[in-house]
Amino acid sequence: MHYDIPAPMLAKAAASVPDPAKTSGGLLFEPKWDGFRGLIAWDGENVEIGSRGAKPLTRYFPELVEAIPRLLPGPCLLDGEIVVATGPEGAQRLDWEALSQRIHPAATRVAKLAVETPAMFVAFDLLAQGDDDLQAAPFAERRERLERLMAGVGHPLHITRTTRDRDAAVRWLAEFEGAGLDGVVAKPLDQPYAPNKRTLIKIKHARTADVVALGYRIHKSGSGVGSLLVGLYDSDGALRQVGGVAAWSDARRQELVEELAPLVERDASGEAVTGEGERSRFSGSKDVSFVRLHPERVLEVRYDQLEGARFRHTVQFERWRPDRDARSCTYEQLDTVTGYDLADVLS
Repeated sequence: MHYDIPAPMLAKAAASVPDPAKTSGGLLFEPKWDGFRGLIAWDGENVEIGSRGAKPLTRYFPELVEAIPRLLPGPCLLDGEIVVATGPEGAQRLDWEALSQRIHPAATRVAKLAVETPAMFVAFDLLAQGDDDLQAAPFAERRERLERLMAGVGHPLHITRTTRDRDAAVRWLAEFEGAGLDGVVAKPLDQPYAPNKRTLIKIKHARTADVVALGYRIHKSGSGVGSLLVGLYDSDGALRQVGGVAAWSDARRQELVEELAPLVERDASGEAVTGEGERSRFSGSKDVSFVRLHPERVLEVRYDQLEGARFRHTVQFERWRPDRDARSCTYEQLDTVTGYDLADVLS
């Protein structure tokens, strides 16, 4: 028996928690866990952990690889979230920084962190069980079978809580943020699993996007990173500059130069390759050149709105995303704003 790990089912953003009564087939609400998306394949012999963007995560979480065959009653393919919790008992919360540090090239470091900051897996979908491929089944059936599968399964494997009550979901959106969760997901009960399709609905506390670091400008002082240029892939597969991230401390600007050094594009002589940034009517004679980076590193940013194909204002750095593949950072993830007539605003 072997399970092929599919691309994960995705979600589109919404401004508020939807009304199940207005959705054909109904909705099930879940907390939105703030971690690494993980698809776990346990075929009875081997454990494989895939991620969004097809980056394998198996080697980074040996404690989960050990626990899965020990705790699960049989072979299955699960969709869920890998998270790390820190803090004193009774006041724990999800810790993104601790989780992101788990992605490390050194096996000794991986083993050490597996003990110091062990991960949990929170399951929210069941794609296969034994010889049964469940992806074509409606989510209501998959959830019922997931509950039976996970009954009695202990830490570090968990099943996410759910509700059909919209009022409860609204409370979760406000209350669970204090525990480090970042929103609510609404899932149609009558829908099959749709790899790489945005058929789920996510309601988050702020607009965020995962973008690719494509270059940086030197700070006006002449030292350190002044701004980090970021991009997204369009529908044709071209990487387009969409904005910049700035506002770091003096010390952090210097640290970024060292951190980004392995990604700097260099010519045959070893010199850093520079590019000419986009000009606007505000840039004038300002130097808009930048140091080019190989488009490999992903970061999450906060933004307020998209204007055309670019962010309207400078975006704010949220965190690095070592679990994301750069090619998965596309325009499709961005919120789309419904058009509204200015006359109606003025009237």
